[in-house]
Amino acid sequence: MASITTNHPISGNTLISFRPKNPFLQTQTLFNFKPSNSKHSNSSFSIPIVRCSIRRRPEYTPNHIPDPNYVRIFDTTLRDGEQSPGATMTTEEKLDVARQLAKLGVDIIEAGFPASSEADLEAVKLIAKEVGNGVYEEGYVPVICGLARCNKRDIDKAWEAVKYAKKPRIHTFIATSEIHMNYKLKMSRDEVVEKARSMVAYARSIGCEDVEFSPEDAGRSDPEFLYHILGEVIKAGATTLNIPDTVGYTVPEEFGQLIAKIKANTPGVEDVIISTHCQNDLGLSTANTLAGACAGARQLEVTINGIGERAGNASLEEVVMALKCRGEQVLGGLYTGINTQHILMSSKMVEEYSGLHVQPHKAIVGANAFAHESGIHQDGMLKHKDTYEIISPEDIGLNRANESGIVLGKLSGRHALHAKMLELGYEIEGRELDDLFWRFKSVAEKKKKITDDDLIALMSDEIFQPQFVWQLQNVQVTCGSLGLSTATVKLIDADGQEHISCSVGTGPVDAAYKAVDLIVKVPVTLLEYSMNAVTQGIDAIASTRVLIRGENGHTSTHALTGETVHRTFSGTGADMDIVMSSVRAYVGALNKMMSFRKLLAKNNKPEGSAVI
Repeated sequence: MASITTNHPISGNTLISFRPKNPFLQTQTLFNFKPSNSKHSNSSFSIPIVRCSIRRRPEYTPNHIPDPNYVRIFDTTLRDGEQSPGATMTTEEKLDVARQLAKLGVDIIEAGFPASSEADLEAVKLIAKEVGNGVYEEGYVPVICGLARCNKRDIDKAWEAVKYAKKPRIHTFIATSEIHMNYKLKMSRDEVVEKARSMVAYARSIGCEDVEFSPEDAGRSDPEFLYHILGEVIKAGATTLNIPDTVGYTVPEEFGQLIAKIKANTPGVEDVIISTHCQNDLGLSTANTLAGACAGARQLEVTINGIGERAGNASLEEVVMALKCRGEQVLGGLYTGINTQHILMSSKMVEEYSGLHVQPHKAIVGANAFAHESGIHQDGMLKHKDTYEIISPEDIGLNRANESGIVLGKLSGRHALHAKMLELGYEIEGRELDDLFWRFKSVAEKKKKITDDDLIALMSDEIFQPQFVWQLQNVQVTCGSLGLSTATVKLIDADGQEHISCSVGTGPVDAAYKAVDLIVKVPVTLLEYSMNAVTQGIDAIASTRVLIRGENGHTSTHALTGETVHRTFSGTGADMDIVMSSVRAYVGALNKMMSFRKLLAKNNKPEGSAVI
């Protein structure tokens, strides 16, 4: 803590202030003083003491936040985010993301929908046992939450999964809009109220002291009905009331008023936390979330990169950085406990594991978010970076400045690579560093200049890959306009045995994929294939994404509709050779699917089954 001594410009009093390094600290002057040698003093003086009000994360109580300006961040990347088509993650990947969310400082991690499948049940249970029992900075322990529809089976499954955490939560929901009650639930208002009340009470009765309730499609629900049902679930023991704009229908002023009116008209609301959950169908999810916070919501439900159903959810990075950047000036002093320097790493991890690429112009984490190409902008940035940057890249963990002077090339060693990766925000050691090093060396042999983006692409491809069932060893292709394309592929199985196959196809990638299929012998349908260059130039690294679905149909239950849906699996690959990049992505997707199959077999579940 540093102290600064200055003279008051008017009174001449000596002022002592303390400027803490912690961004969550504020200063407050208690009283001023005049030195005893001042001609204005009467042989007496007073001392200005500046009290430091520490804005650290308040102690967690399910239905109360001691600091009225503190906003809890509820991350649903592993539940709503994973419902995005093709975003299915393996159990190990979900655990990795949960660990990263804990590093980020997320207050509540919604780890999944345990009743949807045995795989999700096991993943949530594993996260509850490990991440939910970790103690992080300043004693912070994340709440681990499981989603459940308003029925005993779902609630039992959720409790079975989250009860191992130090701070478990069950999140149950039922629709409250007329269109949902009439056409989806086919239930009357009274039946919906009774179901909600009884199931919240049931969740409390089995031992869960932290129960969140959501009236699905609240944005299109009758406000008077909302006040009634919310009052009933408060009586039944709900500790958090989440108000979802499920279909992204409302606009900020409207949503803010909804939150304010719920706070003003719901009996018992002073004993619970109000939360928001805003979808992005009209591109207003972040704006609606902030409007809700300004109206009194003190929990905000978000996802990394804004992934989720349809157009996605409110983006964690956008909401958190808006509060950090404008919280004091226009957002009522609201703040979070998020360590923003872990944002970029979290974004990259979710991007690679989910297979959902972040568009270049995405706020905060997009590739162009801190890029300046216009001459006018570049001129301003050279003169003063605040001319065109309202956020420092370092605030989100993006540090492109090479202060060490290290330039990586084919002669660089492990220590130099390790130092560079730390500079870029990646902490890797041991085998992960060794694997990345050899990929780096192979690229450095072919490419004169290794850029930061190249390293990030290699890092993503090498470290964020699923646990391998099959490992790609070699690919050889022959192609052109003079004959059929042919490919030879060598894969290594989990026992270390080599398998080689040859095939022909309409092109080199088609031929290589058919050769892989001959080895793996698992029928799949390729749903999507995309490729882009990571950097400029003819020697750029190519990044490929594929989306596949097994023909024998892995299924799960959709959280909102209850329908049985076919799981899809994504894979990504990076290499200077576009065929190698393509095959890496395809093998990665196959590994995800086969790991999922192994998990089903381990839990004695037949393929294609789902827990409804």
